[in-house]
Amino acid sequence: MPLIKSDLTSIFCIIFGSTNEILCEQFVKAKQGEFEMSMMGELNYFLGGQIKQFQHGTFLSQSKYCRELLKKFDMENCKEAATPIATGCYLD
Repeated sequence: MPLIKSDLTSIFCIIFGSTNEILCEQFVKAKQGEFEMSMMGELNYFLGGQIKQFQHGTFLSQSKYCRELLKKFDMENCKEAATPIATGCYLD
């Protein structure tokens, strides 16, 4: 029986950000000494979610993911339906 040799490779994803560019540069320099890493620039998509960064905050959306699901299951032209939800109640 032949032996199969494989190398295990781990990929870790570190996402960081700051409004202070100097802190970002210091963080990159510190981590590049420990890890092989590359700067990918502004984050737009992560784990199926769409990320838009504005001056007043960050907006997270799954609209692209939802459109892809609708397309996958041939439901792009289906009619929308309201989803009823209770209002005015509080969770403990």
